[in-house]
Amino acid sequence: MADNLNRTADQGANRYIDTRGACTEPVPFTRAVIDGLAQGGGLYVPESVPTLELDDIVALADLPYAQRAARIYQLFNIDLPDSKIVELMGRSYGTNFDTDAIAPITSLDESTHVLELWHGPTSAFKDMALQCLPQFFSASAQALRDRGELDHTFCILVATSGDTGKAALEGFKDADGVRIGVLFPDGGVSDIQRKQMVTTTGQNVQVWAVRGNFDDCQTGVKRVFGDEAFAAEFMDGHQVALSSANSINWGRLMPQIVYYISSYAELVRSGKLEAGQLLDVCVPTGNFGNILAAWYAKQIGTPIGTLFCASNENCVLTDFINTGVYDIADRGFVLTPSPSMDILVSSNLERQLFELTDRNADAIRQWMGDLDSQRRFEVDGDTLAKLQEGFKGSAIGNDECLATIKAVLDEHDYLIDPHTAVAYAATQQLRSDRPVLIASTAHWAKFGDNVYRALHGIAPGAPLPEDVAALTGCELNALIARETGKDAIPAGLAQLDTMPVRFTEVIDGGTAAIESAVEALLER
Repeated sequence: MADNLNRTADQGANRYIDTRGACTEPVPFTRAVIDGLAQGGGLYVPESVPTLELDDIVALADLPYAQRAARIYQLFNIDLPDSKIVELMGRSYGTNFDTDAIAPITSLDESTHVLELWHGPTSAFKDMALQCLPQFFSASAQALRDRGELDHTFCILVATSGDTGKAALEGFKDADGVRIGVLFPDGGVSDIQRKQMVTTTGQNVQVWAVRGNFDDCQTGVKRVFGDEAFAAEFMDGHQVALSSANSINWGRLMPQIVYYISSYAELVRSGKLEAGQLLDVCVPTGNFGNILAAWYAKQIGTPIGTLFCASNENCVLTDFINTGVYDIADRGFVLTPSPSMDILVSSNLERQLFELTDRNADAIRQWMGDLDSQRRFEVDGDTLAKLQEGFKGSAIGNDECLATIKAVLDEHDYLIDPHTAVAYAATQQLRSDRPVLIASTAHWAKFGDNVYRALHGIAPGAPLPEDVAALTGCELNALIARETGKDAIPAGLAQLDTMPVRFTEVIDGGTAAIESAVEALLER
């Protein structure tokens, strides 16, 4: 790969367009990151997707992870100097991770490889992006200020199904010029996930539980972003603009592309793949961002074969891949052992459809409008055919999810969380004779209650034994570790019982309630 570390920010930077065609002019990377959501409700994508030669992909294995990330961002030609990108990546991927490999791979057998994305400070894959995004956000804001295009601070709103919230709080806490508020579904996250969020330190943070499910949180936040009158009042009254750290922000998605390219290089270097050999990838999928990142990695040149979309019982994505109909009008929302995937409105699917339709913004506006007004849409036959060329979907029931945790431990002496179990089970259903990379999205100790159920043959949702139910999440994890011999629980999870609870407020998920809560955050 050419070494272009002396490029400056103004040398032909790639620009960004939106999926709904509402932006009259493309914007630079720095603006896309700061805005989060594009004008008109669309999502930003780069005007052009770069490509890498196979030799260049394989050569990434010779670099530390932070330098691999920097090389790929330089390839996207973002409007920050290359030297700055190298600096930011050094901050993003260092001692904040518990392994120098950052995203190591464990091979269960010769053709089943597990990409461990949970070695960051919150023990979930969201750290891979949310240790990076705050660095890009701060650098982008400064670049815009230096160009005279910015004179305000920011309030970042995040809807979370469990993992994004804590990762965003950890990344943005005490950042200059930023306040951050996180909304999670009350009763819809694990005890460990809840404690991670409500004990967060930092003077610029706020956490709210929301009456409802994740889709209520996500829809509420998107409607706040779409409320132009509120945004104007926010700016006039506080000199503060709203932005997002959810995967609707391209700055969240781009770091995820890195680990798929990096993983291919690692597997070749370790002799587990031949250079050029196709690698299938299975991703436990809720909001479609993580699997979309694998698709972009494939477009860049990584020899990825089929993308396996692993759903839990909230299987709207699997149904969509199989039928071309996205229908949530009468679909019930199911609480599952894999709560971070308990999502019915998959925001990043919009980007994928934009790409599969050769960037047809008219089609995207129509389909997203139908989803908003009718709670369903149906794509045309050509788009469905392209989708099915690259993707397969499988839905895993709650019983099978828990059974898979026990089976993988028994067969491979490897303990996985329920989300990874969904992906492993889907892999077993969908795989061909090609090797598969399974995205492991969380450490098992984030979901100790369901891991315990799995190991002891207790049905999903059934009560735990009385003495076990009386344990805190940390105490339960310690019990599981003793029973299985897996005693390396990350410190950030093991110490949660000693952390004081800071946030207890529960709010409604409507636009007015969220806007009122945000106003209170600014006046605090």
